Amino acid sequence: MAKEVIVISLGGSLIVPDEVDSDFLKSFRTLILRHLKNKRFVLITGGGKTCRKYIESAKNIVDVSQEDQDWLGIEVTKLNAHLVKTIFKKEAYPKVINNPTEKVSFKHKVLVASGWKPGCSSDFDAVLLAKNFKVKKIVNLSNIDMVYDKDPRKFSDAKPLKKISWKDYRKIIPKKWTPDLSTPFDPIASKEAEKLKLEVVIMNGKKLGNLDNYLNNKSFVGTRIYSI
Repeated sequence: MAKEVIVISLGGSLIVPDEVDSDFLKSFRTLILRHLKNKRFVLITGGGKTCRKYIESAKNIVDVSQEDQDWLGIEVTKLNAHLVKTIFKKEAYPKVINNPTEKVSFKHKVLVASGWKPGCSSDFDAVLLAKNFKVKKIVNLSNIDMVYDKDPRKFSDAKPLKKISWKDYRKIIPKKWTPDLSTPFDPIASKEAEKLKLEVVIMNGKKLGNLDNYLNNKSFVGTRIYSI
């Protein structure tokens, strides 16, 4: 019986909140290794706060084109991906995948991917990876517990959502993606995920016990975004 393949989008701010979080990475590695008996994982890394710092630094000095902002973010995801691949060296496919549409003979237990090209976020790359490997579920790990009906940083009456359709989710997020956009799952990726009828689960990656519950088909805290 073939092992289930799960795509996990690992937010850059989990890997490098300010400095590289070695304790988090060690715990994350332990959790993934524990589930390799009956699962395989495609891990894609984001750029997170480091990406935004690089973009803001460049913009403080010169005018920076959208494309150059994208490339800065992509390079950050590549560095993060190489770090993650390194800690899974024995289990992982031997190179970081930069093109999520690349046909790969994926027989390893873990595959690590990075950002791809301008105009795409790591969310969109995760969707393309799911399509490539015929996976129907993506786990998006970031620094938020759930999706809210509006920005909880701005509205005290924002309500958490346990589940929401892609149609309704796309109504509460921006229509356009930018390299420094901070949203649970970006607009372009969401449109493609809806088209492919993917399910995306948003959860707080800092709470690894919660991810463990999800992988064990137990109750978890997070938001399931689904197709009708």
